[in-house]
Amino acid sequence: MNNVGARLANHAPLAFLAGGGETGSRLRSLDWDTHPLGPPEGWPQSLKTIVRVMLDSRYAMWMAWGPQLTFFCNDAYLPTVGLKRDWVLGARSDEVWREIWPDIGPRIQHVLTSGDATWDEGLLLFLERSGFTEETYHTFSYSPVYDDLSRVAGMLCVVTEVTERVVGERRLRVLRDLGAQALGVEDVEGSCTRAMDVLAQYSMDLPFCALYVVDPAGNLAHRAALSCPMPEGWFPREISLPPAQSSPDPWSLRALCDTGGRQSVDDLPLHPTTAPGQAESAVVLPLIGAGQERLVGFLIAGISPRRPFDEGYASFLNLVAGQIASAIVNAQAYEAERERAEALAEIARAKTAFFSNVSHEFRTPLTLMLGPIEDMASDPSLPEGARGRVKLLHRNSLRLLKLVNSLLEFSRIEAGRVQATYVETDLTALTTDLVSSFRSAVELAGLKLMVDLQPWSDPVHIDRDMWEKIVLNILSNAFKYTLQGEIATSLRREGNEAVLSVRDTGIGIPPQAIPRLFERFYRVEGAQGRTHEGSGIGLALVNELVKLHGGTASIASELQKGTTITVRIPIGKAHLPADRIGRADSLQASVVAARPYVEEALGWLPESSKPRSDDTLLAMKMARVPTPRDAHPRTAVYGSRVIVADDNSDMRA
Repeated sequence: MNNVGARLANHAPLAFLAGGGETGSRLRSLDWDTHPLGPPEGWPQSLKTIVRVMLDSRYAMWMAWGPQLTFFCNDAYLPTVGLKRDWVLGARSDEVWREIWPDIGPRIQHVLTSGDATWDEGLLLFLERSGFTEETYHTFSYSPVYDDLSRVAGMLCVVTEVTERVVGERRLRVLRDLGAQALGVEDVEGSCTRAMDVLAQYSMDLPFCALYVVDPAGNLAHRAALSCPMPEGWFPREISLPPAQSSPDPWSLRALCDTGGRQSVDDLPLHPTTAPGQAESAVVLPLIGAGQERLVGFLIAGISPRRPFDEGYASFLNLVAGQIASAIVNAQAYEAERERAEALAEIARAKTAFFSNVSHEFRTPLTLMLGPIEDMASDPSLPEGARGRVKLLHRNSLRLLKLVNSLLEFSRIEAGRVQATYVETDLTALTTDLVSSFRSAVELAGLKLMVDLQPWSDPVHIDRDMWEKIVLNILSNAFKYTLQGEIATSLRREGNEAVLSVRDTGIGIPPQAIPRLFERFYRVEGAQGRTHEGSGIGLALVNELVKLHGGTASIASELQKGTTITVRIPIGKAHLPADRIGRADSLQASVVAARPYVEEALGWLPESSKPRSDDTLLAMKMARVPTPRDAHPRTAVYGSRVIVADDNSDMRA
């Protein structure tokens, strides 16, 4: 037993050093006789009291006492001093904490001179307690301690080490920011750059990073991004995969390729480096997306020399790799989808160009044919039989021209090549002419045509040709699907809008089909109308033409009760392009424009509803039905009635 131990056994005043675990034992074993503080029994009572309180506490504490700042601590504080635990007790505090004294020395001096306590929350201190300079965080208070004369004689530190919490929260922020950066990224290169930008902000965990993306064939890894500037040649721009057996493999990529990139946290090999950023080692992390079978890339990550590379560190790196892999996989999927969409768009553009070109080529000969056909039909010297055939040609040429014009107009709209000219127009007068042109067909079909067109003084600017197509297509559609009842057309002003409504008592539209009626080529299956003919672009064309006027088109319908189509366009010209506003001209074109629509509508009527004419008789003669004499010798005729079914009257004739 040493002198202190003997005195403790024989003197009750030295009982304050009894107990205290490892720290108490070390304090009792020190040779205090040669220490500046002297033998413990001669210490001030205040020192004895605070030492006893500290030794008995399970909360981490340390103390600096006297002019020499003699170091004391308890068992709970020993993990903080680490490898220094064998010699710190009784030593000078500035020697114990030499590496952090620039940080804590001024705080201690403040307490000793002013008597005011300090407080620090999560203060970063680089301690040399584990054989290397370690990144640590501490929350603590420095409080003054007094001697027997109530003078400040030292400093007591009550401390909580919060390193794991601070580092854990920081790593969660890394993962959060990696997840956030992936939002809205549309290409792999951008995804990699953003990921490296995030990791560059967290050099305490990742001093440097290099990201490689593997090509689809799996033969080559391309360097996609770096988190910080690196010496040229340190990370090559391309790495062959898998490396040849004879080639150097500093990052152990061969093993990763052999295993498909799958390895456990415990198997992450550390590679020595001399890279910038004070990183002494690095790991290679395979990037495999969730549910993926192949490697999408590699992340080479430097390891912080100030943190132990434990299971928590390795798990964090694997989560980082997982986030980056998911971002790359999503970006690759987006790129593939974009390429697919671009290919489809290119097909659509080619189709639009084809339709536009073909429509134009069809329209030219049709237009050239219609003039001579009209002249022949009105030629009084032409025999009556020939005139009927010519009128049949003219009627169907008009219908074909109408279809070609609609297709050409729609193709131009899709291609963005429509050149509208908006002129100030008496909308009521123009619409009245267009609606009136349908009156004969409506009445022949046994329907009522109700018209309520209100005039107003404010000018309306429209492209007249487009407005004709809008009105005529809507009326034609209403006539086709209204078998009884009425078609009511109204034009009124609501606020600053001109509102055209066409209401019918037709078959109506199923609710699920209404949202698709303005889609091109869409037709309601099983709809019962006067004909099944049609291209499916009439209402789609209406919708596009209305949009060009800054307006909207809508449909309301109820099965077996009817449909209402409403068009709204703004009054005035402020909403229109200034360079497309022209001068007013006559309204003569409306009757000519309506003719193909009316002729087509008349063709949908049954024969009993149409006046008997020589045109029809001659058309029937042209479509001569073969007699038994014309038939194949092996053909047998079993009756005297032939049924001809078609929804086009001229074809039936």
